[in-house]
Amino acid sequence: MAHVARELDLNAYYGPGTVMDRMNVVPGLKTSTEACELEEPRRILSIKIRHKIGEDWVLPLAGLINNSSRTAFFLFLRANLVVNPSAMSTPDMEPAPSHTLPPPSPSPLATADPPSNPVPDDLPPLSVCILDSETDKVDALNLVADSIAQQRQSSSYYLVFHPYLLAILAVGLAIAYQYSWRIRRDLGMALMLHSGVVMTYLLGIRYFTGQYIQVAENLKWKWMVSEDGEEDTVIGVRFGRDLIGALILRLEPNQNLAGKKRNRSSTLRGGKGVIRAWTVKLKYRRKGVGIDMLHEAVKVTREKCGKDAEVGFAKEHANSTMVLPEAFNGPFRKNEQRAAKTLEKVLGEWEGSKRRRKL
Repeated sequence: MAHVARELDLNAYYGPGTVMDRMNVVPGLKTSTEACELEEPRRILSIKIRHKIGEDWVLPLAGLINNSSRTAFFLFLRANLVVNPSAMSTPDMEPAPSHTLPPPSPSPLATADPPSNPVPDDLPPLSVCILDSETDKVDALNLVADSIAQQRQSSSYYLVFHPYLLAILAVGLAIAYQYSWRIRRDLGMALMLHSGVVMTYLLGIRYFTGQYIQVAENLKWKWMVSEDGEEDTVIGVRFGRDLIGALILRLEPNQNLAGKKRNRSSTLRGGKGVIRAWTVKLKYRRKGVGIDMLHEAVKVTREKCGKDAEVGFAKEHANSTMVLPEAFNGPFRKNEQRAAKTLEKVLGEWEGSKRRRKL
């Protein structure tokens, strides 16, 4: 089918005074108009646009050229519309093959560095058990005595920064300053008096807290024997061969059956467990070792005294002796409250496991 040439009258789309009339004003678009003035005022311009789409198209443009600016525009249009067919190409719309895609980045978890402190293969086992031999019980008792002696250090540190005692220290330093510098104007005396006040302050704290050493030395074997001659149950935690934790549990019999002649196991039914000592070596604290001993204490108590037996801390436990006035025993009272909350948490876990077993 032959292609019909269509006329395109630019005057119909662009009236006078439009951008086309002003194209020759732009410096980059100026062309020579001398040759165009020699041509006929009316002629038909044919612009052949070659585009590699299917076949050649010829678009005749017929119009009247009445001035040199329009002639310059058509010359500019002709120069820019003659395109080299080799320069035109159909864009590649095919999908890229999968092998050209970049490889996926490795997961950060897969490339994570190994832990800086890996667990050694020869790590000793950690075990919680009831201590039966006399040697093990003596070791546990010594561990409890060490915890009492360590109260001296805790108390001393607390007293050094106690506000009441700091006020006394400030008064002593002020007196030393007033006498040595204000009155005598002697620098050597000022240094000696201030140093003496500080040393007296620290030695006084050491003297009053030293009574905890005496309390620790008074802890003997008989402390673990009840009035009826029964020894307390000692629960220990071993890290390899070392004893690192000790708990002393006293199983109190049922008061309704205490006066009757029955064996020990029968009188314990309906009784309760009282924790009289609970300690861990200093470097193993805050690692869950004490919680393991509390779980074992609850287990032993409920095996021998019944599933609903009560477990609690004794009011006069091994670390309950205070050698200072109550105003200076703040850290020890906080430790007792923390221990009570920990035991309540352990008992709550036991109650929760009991409910799950019933379901």
